[in-house]
Amino acid sequence: MEKPWKCGNCGKGFRVPSKLEAHRRIHNGERPFTCSQCETGFSDSSSLQRHQRVHTGERPFTCCQCGKGFCDSSTLRTHRRVHTGEKPFTCSQCGKGFSNSSTLRTHQGVHTGERPFTCSQCGKGFNRLSNLKSHQQVHPREKPFTCPQCVKGFTTLSSLQAHQRVHTGEKPFACSQCEMGFTQLSTLRRHQRVHTGEKLFTCSQCGKGFCDSWHLLRHQQVHN
Repeated sequence: MEKPWKCGNCGKGFRVPSKLEAHRRIHNGERPFTCSQCETGFSDSSSLQRHQRVHTGERPFTCCQCGKGFCDSSTLRTHRRVHTGEKPFTCSQCGKGFSNSSTLRTHQGVHTGERPFTCSQCGKGFNRLSNLKSHQQVHPREKPFTCPQCVKGFTTLSSLQAHQRVHTGEKPFACSQCEMGFTQLSTLRRHQRVHTGEKLFTCSQCGKGFCDSWHLLRHQQVHN
């Protein structure tokens, strides 16, 4: 179908303007839809609904080959490629195949040099939103929320609350597959990739995939 509504940052097309507006939030970092349980923000309501299944434990999409359950259908489709070895997304410049479109788009930045995620404070560009977020921590920000036990400062109340679990030992985010507990939702999400086989972070030099950015950074030292 025709996709006349184009994103000015990355060129992606959409059939209706409302979808384009939701997509633009990926570039500007806007997250108006907030989870009432953990205060995590999302750029669109459907992403929030999928996220809330982390709290409810609901996994309505099941792999017919291994029986694993997933919160949404797109994650299930990506997971199935672990069994089939399918890599339907191919780079037009080097012919390399990828199991999902987001990994392909990130890879294509190696050829184009495109860096659609820009820091609002210094103008530096990044090929991943996660890299932009990591970079933004370099810039000093006000930290009005202070931990009463170690006096460490935080920019938001939710960050302080997550930090305090280090002192209390509380681990409210549990993996539904192996029951491991985590102090933060983001840590649980990274852990869940061990079960799904997702490797969202790809080395731009050799194409090897990793479950999280830390392991990718450690691997890149091999090239450096």
